[in-house]
Amino acid sequence: MEIRVFFVLGLLLFSSSFLQVARGQSEEVVEGTEEGGDLGIVGEDVQDFSSDSYTPAAGVETVCVFPKNPTKVVAAGEESELLVGMKNDGESNLNIIAIQASVHLPFDHRYLVQNLSVQAFNNATVPPSAQATFPYIFAVSKFMQPGSFDLVGTIIYEIDQNAYQNVFYNGTIEVTEPGGLLSVESVFLFCLGVALLGLLGFWIRGQIQNLSKKTKRAPKAKVEVGTATTDASTDEWLQGTAYTQSQANKLKKKK
Repeated sequence: MEIRVFFVLGLLLFSSSFLQVARGQSEEVVEGTEEGGDLGIVGEDVQDFSSDSYTPAAGVETVCVFPKNPTKVVAAGEESELLVGMKNDGESNLNIIAIQASVHLPFDHRYLVQNLSVQAFNNATVPPSAQATFPYIFAVSKFMQPGSFDLVGTIIYEIDQNAYQNVFYNGTIEVTEPGGLLSVESVFLFCLGVALLGLLGFWIRGQIQNLSKKTKRAPKAKVEVGTATTDASTDEWLQGTAYTQSQANKLKKKK
């Protein structure tokens, strides 16, 4: 019984080593809004700025805020929103071109995990001595492994037909599993726990049965029965029978 329990336990632990969540490969998703105005309609011909490297312009400052997610916890495959604030202390208008971001391994930014969406803008400007806020919605791959990653976000703009960019965020985000509690790993761990409890119950039951068998096999102690007076209460059920009458006759003869 014990050998079978340990064999099944070892099999479950061995099978758990094959449960891995695939890390999503680098993807490029282009998204945009459907309405006109400051946000341009984004199509397949949107320029990819990930390979370009621009310098920041003098007098331009940026800030980033996660309005609905101050803890920066991002669920894989679900949309998240951040706001990019720009302050123009220069003498010319800023023409906002696009916002883009990418996900990297925290210990080495040379390892790119995923290129996130490129949000293009149309007719979005920031005049001198003014401030403006621009939304950016992104989603990491639903196949991304949960853990800590670095998010690098940049905003590209033009001043006098010269392109510049500012890094508005370069920090850590926490990627969690999609679907909350109903994930693959949580379901597997639950099933593994139930299986282990079942095996433990079978083992305890086997031990109790073995103990009960040993108790039954133990020799019974002999009980010596000597001569003793008969208790009247034990013979109440014999009253009125031939046995009690014969006993009464014997007593009369002795007298």
